[in-house]
Amino acid sequence: MTAVRRFGLLAPLAAVALAGCGLNAVPTAEERVNAEFANLEAEYQRRNDLIGNLVETVRGAAKGEEQILTRITEARARATSVNLSPDQLDNPEAVRAYNQAQAGLSQARSLLGTMIVERYPQLQSQGRFADLMVALEGTENRIRTQRRDYNEAVRQYNTTIRTFPNAIGAKIFYGAEPKVPFEAAEGAEQAPRVDFGTGNAS
Repeated sequence: MTAVRRFGLLAPLAAVALAGCGLNAVPTAEERVNAEFANLEAEYQRRNDLIGNLVETVRGAAKGEEQILTRITEARARATSVNLSPDQLDNPEAVRAYNQAQAGLSQARSLLGTMIVERYPQLQSQGRFADLMVALEGTENRIRTQRRDYNEAVRQYNTTIRTFPNAIGAKIFYGAEPKVPFEAAEGAEQAPRVDFGTGNAS
């Protein structure tokens, strides 16, 4: 048997062996993590934009509440200034800082809602304000769903790189490290109020 023929017979076996060692499974799982994170970032950006519009809508009626509006604006600035790239998804400190910045914006938005309920109920009847609140409620729901999808993708990736035979390729070819899931922020068991006085908590 010639060397060329032997190589031709061995090549498919080598491909199967490499595939069984995570050569394809690891990057596929990692790409899913990155895609789910990108979707989550898009939802956070949508919320940031909506909150900016909401602050401007409230500012006209709540001229005496500049301090609270400033707090919300600052929280929004912090949320957009703490960046997290796909390369940092295996860095617990970076993920924690990003998560805390986003949680801070959720808390500030809840503060704005409380202020409106207590002092500016007339805003609830304004069409623009109502539209923004509906959009924010939908965005918060999408963020919760997307965080869950991201965490599931992380779980599957981490399982892939730790289980045989994929663990071989994960270590040798990719030097793969576990990704970090998002943990619930403090007080997350209480959903943010977005109905503002309608009697329905989101």
